[in-house]
Amino acid sequence: MRIPLDWLREYVAVPADATGLDVAAALVKVGLEEEGLHTSGVTGPLVVGRVLTRVPEPQKNGKTINWCTVDVGAANGTGEPQEIVCGAHNFEVGDLVVVILPGGSISTPQGPLVVSARKTYGHISAGMITSERELGIGDDHDGIIVLERYFADRPDLLATLTPGQDAISLLGLDRETVEVNVTPDRGYCFSIRGVAREYSHATGVTFTDPVLALRAAAPAAN
Repeated sequence: MRIPLDWLREYVAVPADATGLDVAAALVKVGLEEEGLHTSGVTGPLVVGRVLTRVPEPQKNGKTINWCTVDVGAANGTGEPQEIVCGAHNFEVGDLVVVILPGGSISTPQGPLVVSARKTYGHISAGMITSERELGIGDDHDGIIVLERYFADRPDLLATLTPGQDAISLLGLDRETVEVNVTPDRGYCFSIRGVAREYSHATGVTFTDPVLALRAAAPAAN
């Protein structure tokens, strides 16, 4: 069972400074064996960017790439537009996207992939405009993340986004997840509610049972 710390905090008063290791140690006290601690594996700089230009360039192999400039604010140390080759086609000039700059890394089955400026398709591409799959937050690999669509239900959040803004916390990639082994006799720990209750028993902090809130909100039976 994997328990993201931010989900756990919805049901139990996990201290703000508690790490995944702290939570795992508390759960061990009540007999839940730690299997591992997990993070996204993404390291920065990963930032919000705004596409300034997009020039399609057909290639001899039949593929068309886009030669782009992207505003990443001061995140690249110069404030100048970042020049990036992108193979996706689901975005337009003016869109807000997610850019990993040279020095950042993503997790792959072969291990961490450190992004660097490299020559490709006749250009020096200084970074990547990323997809959900590349960041490990979804299965979509058909195109890059366009934040106007990704946060379509959060106009309040979209209004605050600026080029150069950190995207690791924005996308929840700083989330820690604790994995515990759940034995058959403790099936209630196959839910965040059950694990939250056990964490409360281990530490004495307040547990807020979501079932009680649901019952209180339910209309009274006739």
